[in-house]
Amino acid sequence: MNFTHWFFTAIKYNTLIRPTRRVCNTVGHVIKTLAEGKPIWGVATLGNHLYVLREKSSEQIEVYDVDSFCLLRSLTVPGLGNRNDIVVCGHNRCAYVSDISHNSVHKVPLSGARTTQWPVNDAPGRLSITVKHSLLVTCIKVRKIKEFTTDGQLLDEVALSQDVCSPWYSIQLSNSEFVVCHGSAINYDPLHRVCLVGCDGQVVKSYGGPKGSGSQRMTVPAHMAVDVNDFVFVADANNFTVLLLSPTLTYVRDVVSRDQIQWDPCRLSLDVQRRHLYVAVNEWKDGKTTAGRVVVVSV
Repeated sequence: MNFTHWFFTAIKYNTLIRPTRRVCNTVGHVIKTLAEGKPIWGVATLGNHLYVLREKSSEQIEVYDVDSFCLLRSLTVPGLGNRNDIVVCGHNRCAYVSDISHNSVHKVPLSGARTTQWPVNDAPGRLSITVKHSLLVTCIKVRKIKEFTTDGQLLDEVALSQDVCSPWYSIQLSNSEFVVCHGSAINYDPLHRVCLVGCDGQVVKSYGGPKGSGSQRMTVPAHMAVDVNDFVFVADANNFTVLLLSPTLTYVRDVVSRDQIQWDPCRLSLDVQRRHLYVAVNEWKDGKTTAGRVVVVSV
């Protein structure tokens, strides 16, 4: 299996307004599903819009109305290669797309203006926005978190500890610590965990362990979303579920199950105002992805 297949095996702070209730008060249930299409490698929300990044056959980002799920328009990203994630920044009014083929990030203005591209100098993984509106790029092969300005200037990089193998995704909390999910089925990583990581890259606390299912076990925790109270939603890809962890990384509940989403959950985006979790799920057949859709979950 080549690196592209291995690498593909998913927004916080769209708004800084704190809701009056915690996002995690109720068990989630599916309220809507976007029609099936090509595999999805990124999903993000901002305001009334849902942004969906699909398979390489298209160089476009699909933009949907979040209430009607009608396709409104598409944003073209010229020269986009194998993509791995999308995140949208309300402050800078742009989307960022990671491009593994060119080890770069594409900046896509939401106005439809000309896109730009800047180097990461490592294979760029999944993306998140910090409270200061900078971009975090998780680099899985070198186990680093890189922070960039909106114009691609490197601000900082954090080397993760040796036991954080195959880091997929990271989010920076308001106290400057990170939440990182890691573990790959392809590389036979010994640990599949969600970790609280300090600014020095060392693990402070973790949930998970050897891969598996059931209590305290996950298999390929591939993506996350964190609410304003630091509860963590985790896409447990190979167990076909999304689970919820407390701010201290203790298990709270399964949010959605295999029966509800059916396919592998690979990307998450949380809309704290509508209390909706957008779950991108892909179907796998014969070792490759064949289709994708977005499941909307009320939380």
